[in-house]
Amino acid sequence: MTKQVAEDNEKNLLVAARTDPVTVKRLLEQGVKADVRDEQGRTALLLAVRHNQVETARLLIEAGADVNAQDRMQDSPLLYAGAEGRLEILRLILKAKPNFKVYNRYGGTALIPACERGHVEVVKELIKTDVDIDHVNRLGWTALLEAIILSEGGPRHQEIVRLLVKARANVNLADKDGVSPLRHARQRGYADIVKILEAAGAK
Repeated sequence: MTKQVAEDNEKNLLVAARTDPVTVKRLLEQGVKADVRDEQGRTALLLAVRHNQVETARLLIEAGADVNAQDRMQDSPLLYAGAEGRLEILRLILKAKPNFKVYNRYGGTALIPACERGHVEVVKELIKTDVDIDHVNRLGWTALLEAIILSEGGPRHQEIVRLLVKARANVNLADKDGVSPLRHARQRGYADIVKILEAAGAK
């Protein structure tokens, strides 16, 4: 295989990762490396996650794609799947034993944006893992704080707060200004979340 053909195949894999698992399978079988990157540092797997291509993600992971590889924005397959609620792909990534200490550009884990955005099923999967449930990002917020501060306090976020409490999140871990999750919930009038936190001993 000439250098030009190899480069063309790598580019084709990055294009196919968005929409075409059949081509991805063929290119991998031809020996194209799973972790080729585009000009933004995105691997084929990250592109598959972005476009919710479950079968392509499976093929790439089975071919040894790095589930921790970050692009220039510090997104990785795990981090992006968590933030965007890509549940099926997330489960594939978790089987590949990702590194939960690879953080996004805010210094956060996959769990934190999943909680913020109300991805209940993703949160359920992540809290079964070794992810640090009380990790504090660069904004000074934990998953629990983001589930309150950046939400509307509705049913999905209430369920997420319940899940975090059940998983033994520190309900009194305050933000960088010393404001506790309970105070944030009270200030926003989230009565149901206030009840959950109070029942868990929040102050």
